[in-house]
Amino acid sequence: MIAGASGVIGAAALSAFSRAGGWHVTALSRRRPVVPQDCVFDHVSADLTDADACASSVAELPAVTHLVYAAVAEAPGLASGWQDAALIEQNGQMFRNLLGPLAARSDLQHVSILQGGKAYGAHLHPVTVPLRESSPRDQHANFYWLHEDFTREQAARYHFAFTIWRPQVLLGSAPGAAMNPVAGIGAFAAICRERGLPFALPGDAVSLWEMVDADLFADALVWSASTEAAAGETFNFTNGDICALRHAWPDLAAALALDDGGEAPESFTAFFADPQNREAWHGIAAREGLLLDDLDALLGQSHSYLDILNSGRVADKAVPMVVSTIRLRQAGFGQCIDSLVSLRRQLSAMVGLRLLPRSCDPQHADGTTL
Repeated sequence: MIAGASGVIGAAALSAFSRAGGWHVTALSRRRPVVPQDCVFDHVSADLTDADACASSVAELPAVTHLVYAAVAEAPGLASGWQDAALIEQNGQMFRNLLGPLAARSDLQHVSILQGGKAYGAHLHPVTVPLRESSPRDQHANFYWLHEDFTREQAARYHFAFTIWRPQVLLGSAPGAAMNPVAGIGAFAAICRERGLPFALPGDAVSLWEMVDADLFADALVWSASTEAAAGETFNFTNGDICALRHAWPDLAAALALDDGGEAPESFTAFFADPQNREAWHGIAAREGLLLDDLDALLGQSHSYLDILNSGRVADKAVPMVVSTIRLRQAGFGQCIDSLVSLRRQLSAMVGLRLLPRSCDPQHADGTTL
């Protein structure tokens, strides 16, 4: 079962387990995931905030042996909710509503849960470099700890294995996600081309990103599902390199045959709020036959996420955040990908899913293959 299957991680995991063969995959999400047509799965629509509905849905399912929990509730603008007690508890309750009845059936063999850089308190205070999984728990309110503590409790009671993952900045092909920079960058490129605007990067920071290709991460989720070395472990996850989007931007502009010179918008959020840009997207979607003519449905909160990342600051705290991935490599998963290649690949994937126009595909934007 992939919970939160319409999100960046969930959609990639759905495809990965389907491709791997030997799995009967159930997608649990309110929206049906947007994935390639050859992805085979059953879809169950459920509201994780409703305990009774979750219990009823679980009772009707065949045995669930493996769970990837990738669901999350976020506040508008993202950062304001990261310390909100009510939202933290909501995320904890959503997880308990699902894992509780699943674990009680005693079919579970392995569970993967998601954390991230905020586990180290990087959104609250300066952190050490590199961040290691062996560090003591950073004592701050976070739904990560609610998920982890409940997982450990249920695993001890019902005897299943689990893996805790801490991926960095995810690049995927899912629309409407809270944190998918690809959607924001792709829509920005399409509208800039449509209106003849410069493809100039908003923000003024040179922020270090450790990116995560969602498909690469999904391969790691498949690996951990049946690998003893992953049981009971916490793993940081990145593509294996470091990227400064500002430094990579000229290469991306060239790949998309766009001019990155000129004056940049104040922010991605301000750009996508502009009525002219929203109208331009409607025109693009209608002309190109895209799945979503609603810009908000495509973006989710990716524009807010891009602004947070590209400012290099969260809640007025500097966040020089670099993680070590040695533990995962030593456990046996060593795959990697160049992050600029990943970004181009995910833009192409969103074009293939008819979420972005063909002009956003780096393989075809200028008639060449990159």
